[in-house]
Amino acid sequence: MSAHVDLAFEGPIARITLKRADKLNALDKGMIVALAEAAQTIEASSETRVAILSGEGKAFCAGGDIAAWSGLPALEMWRDWTRLGHRAFEALARLRQPLIVALSGHAFGGGLELAAVADIRIAEAGIKLGLPETGLGMAPGWSGTQRLVRRFGAGVVRRMALTGQMFAAEEALALGLVDEVVPAGGALKRAEALAADVAGRGPLATQMVKAMINAAEGEDRDAPIEGLAGALTAGTGDLAEGVAAFRAKRAPTFTGR
Repeated sequence: MSAHVDLAFEGPIARITLKRADKLNALDKGMIVALAEAAQTIEASSETRVAILSGEGKAFCAGGDIAAWSGLPALEMWRDWTRLGHRAFEALARLRQPLIVALSGHAFGGGLELAAVADIRIAEAGIKLGLPETGLGMAPGWSGTQRLVRRFGAGVVRRMALTGQMFAAEEALALGLVDEVVPAGGALKRAEALAADVAGRGPLATQMVKAMINAAEGEDRDAPIEGLAGALTAGTGDLAEGVAAFRAKRAPTFTGR
């Protein structure tokens, strides 16, 4: 785990915190790896029912650290930066547990792409969101033109990505980029309250609902469908009969139950 990414557990709630405030929580390679590791740890936790993602300091996340990627050759940019980020962000987006993001500061570029992996986004009044990459001569690299379009619509993503337009929290709420706006200083507290609400609901039902919403949205079509099919057949007499017949080297007698 990176020194700049903290993972903590408080009962059924997991907390991921970006802790690089002096660099506006800009992501370097170690932080991206740590985010992927955090997702893996949360996914494997049977006690965890919901997760909160937040950032310390003035920004939630200013995106990818320019010093980390600006000098990379084309092959390394693709292999060691873009693909690495995709794997980490996909792991967070596809967590079986709901993920809530507390935006207590600005989210630009990769920071907005990171916020987009969450199921619910809480923003503080006064923050801004945007995709400034084309102003640097590059394209969004961590699903800014893919996941953001699926979740927020092509029109708003065009305005951010093609013109560099930034949206204040209240505008972002009207456009569907965030789900709720709270007064400055209140995002984490509100995220904690929502997390407590989620944690109090049926965990299996909540996780299945999230999986089905993800499938409907195109986030992860295959795993939820096959997972539900596997769960349905796992408790059947036919499966028990099939396994017993395999072990006994005989033909199975299925009953459809």
